[in-house]
Amino acid sequence: MKFTQPKLPYAQDALAPVISPTTIEFHYGKHERAYIDTLNKLIEGTEFADMALEDIIVKSEGKLFNNAAQAWNHIFYFFQFSPDGIKEPSGKLRDAIESQFGSIEDFKSKFEEAGATLFGSGWVWLAADSDGKLFILQGKNAENPMTQGLRPIMTYDVWEHAYYLDYQNLRASYLHKLWDIVDWNVIEMRYGE
Repeated sequence: MKFTQPKLPYAQDALAPVISPTTIEFHYGKHERAYIDTLNKLIEGTEFADMALEDIIVKSEGKLFNNAAQAWNHIFYFFQFSPDGIKEPSGKLRDAIESQFGSIEDFKSKFEEAGATLFGSGWVWLAADSDGKLFILQGKNAENPMTQGLRPIMTYDVWEHAYYLDYQNLRASYLHKLWDIVDWNVIEMRYGE
């Protein structure tokens, strides 16, 4: 199986000014493509060649894990955004957030704090267990909640290549602005799966 990079569901400039076209060009166009290309080379002729990407993430380690997880994480990240998506969660997801975190604003604040305080590079995740309980997790480097038996619901990329062209060293500002482009309809569908 050869993995391919999916086309983004919006124009390269659609998320501006939150994420600039230049950042999309480098972050998705070059970084994400490199992870997929390297992943394809690493699985060729191995037991992983015919596995689903999620299975590779759970069963691999080292360089293969890093490239598989980064390929998956980036697609998951970019496909949760929309220039005209739903701006607030509703239904069961909203109920779960309010029950566990107090309010939507309290949740956002805790999520941003987890991203801002992650030392080095990685991801901040909203994940759910099989009962629908939510967790905010920090993931170093390529870490993904699937390796802990959890289902990813949402993620913010806190590698410098995700924000440095647009926000320089202001990671907290980047994290705060991403709420403007999150499509909660996507997040709700992930939660309901």
